[in-house]
Amino acid sequence: MRELKRELEMKRRFASDASHELRTAVAGLRTELEEARLHPDDTDLGHLLARALSDIDRLDTIITDLRILAEMEAGPPMKPERVDLAEVVRAEIARRTDRVDVQLRLNAGVTVQAVPIRISRLLTNLLDNAQRHARHLVAVRVSRDDDHAVLTVTDDGEGIAEGDRERIFQRFTRLTAARRLDHTGTGLGLAIARDIAHAHIGSLRAEESETGGASFVLRLPLAGPAAPDARGPGRHLHRAMDS
Repeated sequence: MRELKRELEMKRRFASDASHELRTAVAGLRTELEEARLHPDDTDLGHLLARALSDIDRLDTIITDLRILAEMEAGPPMKPERVDLAEVVRAEIARRTDRVDVQLRLNAGVTVQAVPIRISRLLTNLLDNAQRHARHLVAVRVSRDDDHAVLTVTDDGEGIAEGDRERIFQRFTRLTAARRLDHTGTGLGLAIARDIAHAHIGSLRAEESETGGASFVLRLPLAGPAAPDARGPGRHLHRAMDS
């Protein structure tokens, strides 16, 4: 009963936080439009439209992130596949147009049993975060460590205080630096990334990078030499996706 009450309280808090974020974005849009209606002669239409579109983009981002969380918590399980992490990284970098060029150190053949669209989303969120904070450097590394695959995304920004390295994975948490650098963020990207890691029987943590910035380290079990059967890792991954 205690566990059930705790889960219900977490869901209530999440619903309240989500409602607050959506209302804040809508209130900002409403204020801008009402000001323009009251003072049409003093309104720069181009500037107004640009701000309104920015608010709409923020709303769209919040709704998309909420949908992803809902799908992960309550949606039908998605079928895992053998995924080469180096290929996922190359595909993601190829489709992006980033402010800071990304340095790659990718070991080939680092394969995991995973849902490709989820791993791509995790990487997207980590890269978005790194690009937001980086000064001159973003680096992605894929390697092996015993029986685990390791994907690391590093930047040379201000870094994350040790006391905040767990807090940043809480939903709707945005540190002062993140708010200063990007007011459109939702505070859900890192939470979603960690949820995806846990759903794949993996882990995601924040560390200090060699450049003094932040380093996010994803660890996933390496895929076996053959496709898993009903009694293998795939069964556990489906169960994790349901949880």
